[in-house]
This record gives sequence, C-alpha cells and structure tokens, in this order.
Amino acid sequence: MKITRTKIAILIFNCAYLLVFGFLFADGKNYEFLIYVCVVAFFVGFVAFLHLKYNFTTGLLIGLTTWGLLHMLGGFITIGENILYAYELIPGIIKFDKVVHMFGFGCATLLGYYVLQPHLAAKPSSAAVLIFAVLTGMGIGTLNEILEFAAVLTIPETNVGGYRNTMWDMVSNTLGAITAVIYVGIKRTKKQKTAAQDCRCAQS
Repeated sequence: MKITRTKIAILIFNCAYLLVFGFLFADGKNYEFLIYVCVVAFFVGFVAFLHLKYNFTTGLLIGLTTWGLLHMLGGFITIGENILYAYELIPGIIKFDKVVHMFGFGCATLLGYYVLQPHLAAKPSSAAVLIFAVLTGMGIGTLNEILEFAAVLTIPETNVGGYRNTMWDMVSNTLGAITAVIYVGIKRTKKQKTAAQDCRCAQS
C-alpha cells in the first residue's frame, strides 16, 4: 500500500490538534475533555493501524479527522454561558452536539463498512452488507455512550447530560449510520451499473 503525502499530512494534523487541545484542556483543568483527548488519540492510532491493511480513502480519513476536531472544539469554545456542544443551531430542535454525533458516526459506519467488506462472502447481498454496516456504526456509537457514562462516574462535573441526552445521542448516531449506508448503497449501485455497461460494450 502506498502512503501518500496527503495521508501523512492528515496524520500529522491529527497529532498536532490533539497535542494543542491536550495542553489547553489540562491548563483549564477540563478533565472530562482531557479524557476525550486520550480516547481520540487512541482511535487515531487504531485507525492508522487499520489503514495499513484496508487502505481507507482520503475522504474517509478527512471525515474522521473533522469529527475529532469538531469534538475538541465543541468542548473548548464557549458561547454565552455554555460550551459549543450545548449550542442550539435551531433553538429547541437541533444542538451542535447532535450534528457532530450524526456526522461522526456516519463516518464510523463507513469505516466499519470498509473493514467488514473484505471478510464477507465473495458476493454478499447488498442488504446484508448495509445492515452489518449500520449495526457496526450503532455499536461504535454505543461504545461512545459507555465512555461518556464512565466520565460521569469518575468526574464530579461533566457536560454529558442525563438519560434524555443519551437517548438523543443514540438516535443521532443511528441517523448518521443510516445516512452513511444510503451513501454506500448509491455508490454500489452506480458501480454495478458502470460494470454492467462496460461488460455489454466489451461483448458488442
């Protein structure tokens, strides 16, 4: 697998922003997001390891990087009396937090799809692949909620929120996963149509 300069730059950027926010959160004694810095750093390393085998697209790596950066900004930037994560993009309807969840776990679902696909049957049904991808994204989303619950148990004051917030997070995660598989389904359909057209042209 060829490691491009773009992908090396993406890795360096991830390390740089995590280092910067690590110092900022430590200086501000924001231990909740300091833990998240460590979690994101772990997953950056994990994705880099998987990339050596599965060769993820540049678009997916940029998406995952954007997710991590938005997560850090959400915990650092303050608007009024609340952090950006609590800011309502549409008052009473959509918070910044939910958009990040939907976007992020959509990217996580695509990651799961690329990892799962080589290990499935030679010609698995489209429905089976997409269902597995959705469940993978939802599973990663559940892991995230468990990590947030761990933060609530270990840190006196957090911005995690209560049961209602957790359930809306899971709804957002699921919507992100479904959106991702719709995108994958469209791409698969276009690829199959192109392959069929090429086959007909070769036979004519």
